[in-house]
Amino acid sequence: MRKLAMGVGITLAFLVALTWLAGRGVFGSPEHVGEVTATRRPETAVAATLRTQREGADAVGVRRPKQILFGDLHVHSTFSRDAFMFSLPLLKGEGAHPPSDACDFARFCSALDFWSINDHASNISSEEWADTVESIRQCNAVGGSGANPDTVAFLGWEWTQVGLTPDTHYGHKNVVLAGTGEDDVPARPIAATRQLGASPPVLALGAGALLAGGRMHDLAAMYTDAEGREVCPEGVPTEELAPDCLDVASTPADLFRRLEENGAEVIVIPHGTAWGLYTPPGSSWDKQLAGAMHDPARQTLIEIYSGHGETEVYRDWRAVEIGEDGSLSCPEPQPDYVPSCWHAGELIRERCLAEGDDAEECEARAVVARQHAVDARVAIQRTVPGTTAADWLDAGQCQDCQQPAFNYRPASSAQYIAALGNFDEAGEPRRFRMGFMASSDNHYARPGTGYKEIHRRGFTESNDGVTIDAGPLGSALLGGGEEPIAESVPFQLDRLAISVFETERQASFFVTGGLVAAHSTGRDRESIWSALQRREVYGTSGPRMLLW
Repeated sequence: MRKLAMGVGITLAFLVALTWLAGRGVFGSPEHVGEVTATRRPETAVAATLRTQREGADAVGVRRPKQILFGDLHVHSTFSRDAFMFSLPLLKGEGAHPPSDACDFARFCSALDFWSINDHASNISSEEWADTVESIRQCNAVGGSGANPDTVAFLGWEWTQVGLTPDTHYGHKNVVLAGTGEDDVPARPIAATRQLGASPPVLALGAGALLAGGRMHDLAAMYTDAEGREVCPEGVPTEELAPDCLDVASTPADLFRRLEENGAEVIVIPHGTAWGLYTPPGSSWDKQLAGAMHDPARQTLIEIYSGHGETEVYRDWRAVEIGEDGSLSCPEPQPDYVPSCWHAGELIRERCLAEGDDAEECEARAVVARQHAVDARVAIQRTVPGTTAADWLDAGQCQDCQQPAFNYRPASSAQYIAALGNFDEAGEPRRFRMGFMASSDNHYARPGTGYKEIHRRGFTESNDGVTIDAGPLGSALLGGGEEPIAESVPFQLDRLAISVFETERQASFFVTGGLVAAHSTGRDRESIWSALQRREVYGTSGPRMLLW
């Protein structure tokens, strides 16, 4: 028996050690950048597009029209953590979609005139950044550096900031670089945080990797790499930093300061401003017009439509009410809007009545449920145990918007932002002056997906009903199943993780991506960049509509 116990102990120790090693990514490998196809789009195709535009301009009497070029300035590859997750067998994913795939798709599928890569800076290692730079250069080399390239690829990244409270939330911004030469590209992208969300427990991640194999081992390696990277020290000039440190700027003011220090010519494009999956209820853009939080020389465009829907229109309702003392309460429904916190109370009321309790008791529980929901901020669904995505219907949605972003936040909409004025200084009030544009925010390396409403899984961010398989990793990521009960539970939001967001319900509100159109004097990089800087742009929800 002693030998048997010893054997069992040794076996268990070996399995735990093996699982721990797998969870630390020992058996994984980094994502590869891929190879750009060395073929241009046919010259006849590019010429035909230009001819059609000239005919359209003549038909409406436009004298000396600039070319209208269509692009996508918001594209992710599987160098981004969330895109990598979508690619896993665990989510019935398609596998790797590296930056080279994005170049080929922009060139041969969506036939874009220009596009940019914008992987999350918090995920990009120094090796991946170098690979991304080289891939973008390859893409441009195939297209040609003269006056008539078939497509122009811009280099960039996403500064992905999420605050737990309205006062600390600034949202996401894409940084797009003018050039790709040695003197144009900073040594590293600038992130908003060390990494997006908490890492799964090592043993859960290791168990998932050993059971599924393949890219699950690569996922573990990705998490381990992110945890092992050192944050660049504050106050050290960019050129003196270690090549593999992570440059972190936690506020827009910090981001603009670091961009100034880097010296690279960039455009900063906020996006998803009214998207409420991660934006705390009560958040608004007022604070971003104050002082160094806005850089009018760099922050010159704003993305008002993407695969997440539109963030354009303003409405006067709010997801929460904020008292003078900072306290939060749940507002009552309006004809075209039901706050999610209110719906939480209705769900508890229905369960309570179904169990046979009296109306007074059920109303009291509904009141408590509304407050629990408000206090949970973006994790409202965690306060009503045992709910499904369908239980929440269209709560939190702008019901009279055309294609609204999920859990709409009107005080961060483009119309609200454009109307803001800051009167802190003498003279004319300070205002945002940003050109309205659109892009895709595609996470499958597919720029310009809005050209056709097909292939919902891959052309949009929807997982099309696919859920994470049961198991230790699935439970660690999304939380275990809960039984429905007739009382709400408080939820304290103290860290970001996939399990706190309404990741399943948001999929119902994904659409194919939009496009940015630029009035450009030519097809070359410099002409396109000049058009973007002049804000001679507009956005579409996908079609190539000609607008003069």
